[in-house]
Amino acid sequence: MAKPQSPKFDPAALKRLPRGIWAIGLVSLWMDISSEMIHALLPLYLVTTMGTSMMAVGLIEGIAEATAAITKVFSGALSDWLGKRKFLAVLGYGLAAITKLVFPLAPSVGWLVGARFVDRIGKGIRGAPRDALIADICPPDLRGASFGLRQSLDTVGAFLGPLLAILFMWLTSDNIPLVFWFAVAPAMVAVYLLVRFVQEPARPATAKPTRFPLRMSELRRLGSAFWWVVGVATVFTLARFSEAFLILKAHDVGLGLGVVPVVVVIMNIAYALAAYPAGALSDNGGRIRVLGIGMFLLIGADLILAYAPGFWGMAAGVVVWGLHMGFTQGAFSSLVADTAPPALRGTAFGMLNLMTGVAILLASVIAGVLWDVGGPSLTFLAGSGLAVVSLVGLWPLSQQLGRLSKSAPDVG
Repeated sequence: MAKPQSPKFDPAALKRLPRGIWAIGLVSLWMDISSEMIHALLPLYLVTTMGTSMMAVGLIEGIAEATAAITKVFSGALSDWLGKRKFLAVLGYGLAAITKLVFPLAPSVGWLVGARFVDRIGKGIRGAPRDALIADICPPDLRGASFGLRQSLDTVGAFLGPLLAILFMWLTSDNIPLVFWFAVAPAMVAVYLLVRFVQEPARPATAKPTRFPLRMSELRRLGSAFWWVVGVATVFTLARFSEAFLILKAHDVGLGLGVVPVVVVIMNIAYALAAYPAGALSDNGGRIRVLGIGMFLLIGADLILAYAPGFWGMAAGVVVWGLHMGFTQGAFSSLVADTAPPALRGTAFGMLNLMTGVAILLASVIAGVLWDVGGPSLTFLAGSGLAVVSLVGLWPLSQQLGRLSKSAPDVG
């Protein structure tokens, strides 16, 4: 395989992105603002107003996220079977928007749990078809930039949402249901942008609808390069456990409960700033190089969080953690688009989401056990070790991509 070029940033890539990519990115931004405004306050609302236990809150969140991960597999396969992506994306975002109306009106815990459950079903329905739609719309040489832009805008929403929730809580004298009403508008804007400004391209003749995408013969047709991407992504996800442990680390170094959530805001700012440039770099210098940088960043973040003392050590680790997210998440999505056949892209993104969803659940359980046994240092050291394992997996993955590129020259 030819030696890959050093990554180069193309400032003109942003201008060349199709309008539909920008629209999908803005859809993610507005929906994330809406969702995070609610999610930032929902646990507090369930416990203080509805009288729910902390264990019940954890169970609700765990079931909701597992539902989203499983739904993504079937929605991705369904988009391949129908030969249509936008319809399912609109359905998923539409369900999420409608459930936002339930949160301020809910008279009981049961209604809130139901709304949270349907909201996550909506997320599951839209996730894989949306990513497949991005791959269908963008030119092959702009895949990294396209996924990176969507990830950046999505992450901007992830830190604007909690900040707006804090602002509206102050303006409304801590009236949580009224803040929930403010969260409805951004969700409606997201659905409007998707319906109005995203056009699904005509499918090429070689990408006819697949009648049974989840059949074993079709999964084998995804190819060994794709399954290597999934394998590396799964091991890497085991290394990057839930961001909840960053919050626990902040509390461990003495940050007060009222300001601990700022840790997630800092991480998401770093994530948002890195995601688009990293994606654009991957288009010009190869995905593997950029992914490798991201893995080294995670190793660095873990070592800082394990050994650097005090507030500033924790803050530095959180920033580097956010940077690693920017360098890796869009790169994995781009590699799926590079390696999966166009007719099976929905199924491919669904399988990636399923495997990494299971991995993040396992990683968080393992991290919690290690934290109880040996404290934060052991947890973050274990994460760095798993990141090294995933880094080793890049070599055989690069060999697979090299073989694939001979028959598919658009592989990044």
